Amino acid sequence: MKATLLLSIPASFLTTYLFIKWMLRSGAAMLAIDAPNARSLHKRPIPRTGGLGIIAGTVAGLAILDEGWIFPLLILSCAIAAVSFLDDVKDIHAGYRLSIHLVAAYVLVGVFLRLQTGIIVAAVLALAWMTNLFNFMDGSDGLAGGMAALGFGFYGLASLLAGDITFSLANLAISAAASAFLIYNFHPARIFMGDAGSTFLGFLSGAIGLIGWQKGLWSLWSPMLIFSPFIIDSTLTLLKRLTRREKIWRAHCEHYYQRLIKMGYGHKNTALIEYCFMISSGAAGCFLPNGAAKWAVILFVACSYLAFILIIDISWKKFITKKCPGQ
Repeated sequence: MKATLLLSIPASFLTTYLFIKWMLRSGAAMLAIDAPNARSLHKRPIPRTGGLGIIAGTVAGLAILDEGWIFPLLILSCAIAAVSFLDDVKDIHAGYRLSIHLVAAYVLVGVFLRLQTGIIVAAVLALAWMTNLFNFMDGSDGLAGGMAALGFGFYGLASLLAGDITFSLANLAISAAASAFLIYNFHPARIFMGDAGSTFLGFLSGAIGLIGWQKGLWSLWSPMLIFSPFIIDSTLTLLKRLTRREKIWRAHCEHYYQRLIKMGYGHKNTALIEYCFMISSGAAGCFLPNGAAKWAVILFVACSYLAFILIIDISWKKFITKKCPGQ
């Protein structure tokens, strides 16, 4: 391995850190503003352009690595980010954005990865869901940035344990970019990643999970475990809204992390609580054993987070009853 490849990690971190710093100082960050509304968890207008820094850092870090899968992956993820950035600046219909997500997912799995025909549809839908759920979960200071830093960090560790050093460096570079963003995004946040950053990271999380699986570095269960706190929260919230026949593409504040904040835990404590689950589920996915023990680990992680969600549900009902007697 060339020693210069190790520069991918500091290059990614410094590019993101300096890019966001420049945006905040120059006023360029104000190109897209997240103004508080009835559903917001913040009280003042905050720029939502931090994702541009994450993208710049990721591109700078991965450009140092010489891997055939990097260029098409960056093209597709940046295309998704570009459409999402336009949505940050000026609203774009959700149907158009979803179409781009589905097309990008198909191009990746059907053209570049050339997965078997029987699993292409499932892979495309899973990729589109990962792209969007990361966006859904980006509503609290430090939450999505922390998930990215830890999630891709565990991808990097799993790759290293499997013996693929370059793939490990690629994931650690993305983790470094997210970590640099987290300096500005941890409570009290000075900048949000916006749709551009969240969809970019969401697509990468699903795509790299599939690429690592195709390389034989991990089983399909490993990426699902590593990102399970986001997957479970978003999926259950979506299913609940579907049963109530709500328009699922409309913004809302019914995620479990949002309930924690509203119940008084605040952004910082909510992020730290979620980090604990991210670390435990990430470690489980990274060191997932084979055989019967694998299913025991998967069941334990799933039940642990579901128990956490059940506690939030019970506490939320008591909170609403106390706050609004008669409801």
